Amino acid sequence: MMELNAVESFKNNVFGTRNVAEKASELGVERFVLISTDKAVNPISVMGGTKRLAELVLQDMRGSTRFVSVRFGNVLGSDGSVIPLFKKQIAEGGPVTVTHPEVTRYFMTITEAVHLVLQAGSMGMGGEVFLLDMGHPVKIVDLARNLIELSGFRPGDDIEIVYTGLRPGEKLHEELYHLGEEWQATAHDKILKFKNGVPSLTGVLPRLNMMEHALLNSPATEMDEVVRRALGDLIPEFKGPARPSTGRSPSSERAPVRAAFI
Repeated sequence: MMELNAVESFKNNVFGTRNVAEKASELGVERFVLISTDKAVNPISVMGGTKRLAELVLQDMRGSTRFVSVRFGNVLGSDGSVIPLFKKQIAEGGPVTVTHPEVTRYFMTITEAVHLVLQAGSMGMGGEVFLLDMGHPVKIVDLARNLIELSGFRPGDDIEIVYTGLRPGEKLHEELYHLGEEWQATAHDKILKFKNGVPSLTGVLPRLNMMEHALLNSPATEMDEVVRRALGDLIPEFKGPARPSTGRSPSSERAPVRAAFI
């Protein structure tokens, strides 16, 4: 959804974060915690790029408010989780759709995520990017097989698994940190800390303000390209693909899938 709506994604994740952060600073809010994502690491998608830029926005904020970011992966059972989708597909008799036989993702439970986010937020002094320990990555096809079997069916016999192909902006494997980031332990054994592991770009907020003006004054047909170009200019490691086609491929016609974004 975000890959096909880059302009709205940028407005929400980047300008929205900036606006709320500036208001928090103005009102003297003590702590500000951004929920980031593992997709912000070496981003190739609009989702990851805008979240990485939101992290940089907070690192560029000044004032008494303690701004921190917390990165983690997928949350089991959340609205964007793949689990509800798989359960629905199994209940309908299949097929269960997986993008690629080798694709992996990091998972944690809702309880774990909430607890660790609150812990990270409480220990932040300002400018940090925290990383939650999500254990080992899980192959999505193994998750699908396990759910099929737990539902009393046999994968491949009773319920078919169909591979639909990676969608625009999707990685085969997510990463946890950028090359060059130095991590350190914290008082909590499930939380790591990057203290400005990748230096914040000088003057990111003024550059964003300039980009906002260009976006608002660009023809509607050019706005998408303006956003993608801005992500590449502001984030050195961003390697986003060209704008994806809105036309559906035969595989997506056969087995549409929901994005599993946090």
